[in-house]
Amino acid sequence: MRVITGTARGRRLETLPGEHTRPTAERVKEALFSIIQFELEGRQVLDLFAGSGQLGIEALSRGAAGCVFVDNSREAAEVVRCNLKTVGLMSQAQVIAQDAFSYLSRPGERFDIALLDPPYSSGLMLPALQKVAEHMSDGGVILCETDADGDLPQEIAAQPAPFILTRTYRYGRVRLWLYRRQGMEA
Repeated sequence: MRVITGTARGRRLETLPGEHTRPTAERVKEALFSIIQFELEGRQVLDLFAGSGQLGIEALSRGAAGCVFVDNSREAAEVVRCNLKTVGLMSQAQVIAQDAFSYLSRPGERFDIALLDPPYSSGLMLPALQKVAEHMSDGGVILCETDADGDLPQEIAAQPAPFILTRTYRYGRVRLWLYRRQGMEA
């Protein structure tokens, strides 16, 4: 697993041993960042269910101003910290070893881009998506990764306006879901 482009281009990243964590495939990661490539510069990113942190690190490498990495595993949080140090991006990051829903129950924090990639069969995607929508800036973008059979709603209620599913992309056994706030669709 490596950083595809940007300031940390080509750097190898560590991953958690075993099969408990499923890193995003490189071609899916490349496609995901092609979707939002012009929206990253200077933005605040949330990498929820961070695992090794490769998605948030890719965002930072491509110009995001900051990223919060959240994973309930302390081991995952340590791997994220190690990877951030390896690529020299620790100063732009905050790593939180906490349950996603406990973290999202905090008021106030806002994000421009949220990357959600929970374990596919966990049933966490929809409730996480609903909670994340409450923490998004007005022009926010939410990208979700599910297996190809995943099913997410067309609309997520949020204030001041709901998030609308604007597009899905399929890459083999993976599907990406792109949500934008209503009235902010590209």
